[in-house]
Amino acid sequence: MTEQTDATPRSSLHGRTIVITGGGTGIGAAIAERYASEGANVVVVGRRREPLQIVAERTGATPVVADAADGDSAAAAVTEIVAQFGRIDVLVLNAGGHGFAAVGDTSDAAWAAAITANLSTGFVMAREALPALLDGAAATGGSEIVIVSSLAGLFAGPSVAGYTVGKHALIGLTRSLARDYSRRGVRVNAVCPGWVRTPMADEEMDEFAAHAPEITDREAGYAAVTRDVPLGRAAEPAEIASIVRFLGSAESSYMTGAVLVADGGAHIVDLPTLAFEHAGM
Repeated sequence: MTEQTDATPRSSLHGRTIVITGGGTGIGAAIAERYASEGANVVVVGRRREPLQIVAERTGATPVVADAADGDSAAAAVTEIVAQFGRIDVLVLNAGGHGFAAVGDTSDAAWAAAITANLSTGFVMAREALPALLDGAAATGGSEIVIVSSLAGLFAGPSVAGYTVGKHALIGLTRSLARDYSRRGVRVNAVCPGWVRTPMADEEMDEFAAHAPEITDREAGYAAVTRDVPLGRAAEPAEIASIVRFLGSAESSYMTGAVLVADGGAHIVDLPTLAFEHAGM
């Protein structure tokens, strides 16, 4: 964590309390590092203590072990955080999971697990944290919720029904929360990343390489999935963290209910014309 000195200009985030679900790895860990570097009180929440502890040791964050999709567990986490810091100023709903199968191949148990991981984690934690966020808004003039959805929240990939539906629903959650709570001082916005170099994406690239003869390794997998992305690469977690930091600060003070896409330009590509480009026309 960056040490603040008398000569160091203080960020507008200095001393604010930031809570990040799914804070132990990937994008969540990068978000924790970004906020901590500006002097915020960062709390990383997740079900596994070990990755949270690693992030805590690197950034100075406070680890809280909890299941964001379980009401009692989430409520206990909020109580613990408020007891230590007094309020919550920014809630980053980043926890997520898999759900990689087509509808016809998704069992009831797999469907429930996908919705729990990709939607209930956001809904339940937001519900339990709202009183503390409203207290934060009353004390400081405004609080923020940032929901990390996905490009899968806007479009559908092959055989990812649970993940796609859950991430789409997070956009609805963003808009519903913004509609109901913005006038009470809690702004709510979402970000939809495309491919990001996270442990989960690394696993997908490794599986891709294991099943596609033309894909020789992880790097070849990333190159293949970003072939038609205008920026031609996957994002680094720190790049998404910068967007979350913007949305979870006063710098985005006139934004609520917004959805920012961070996919290297993938969503602007006209799919029917790709064949012409690949043919060199």
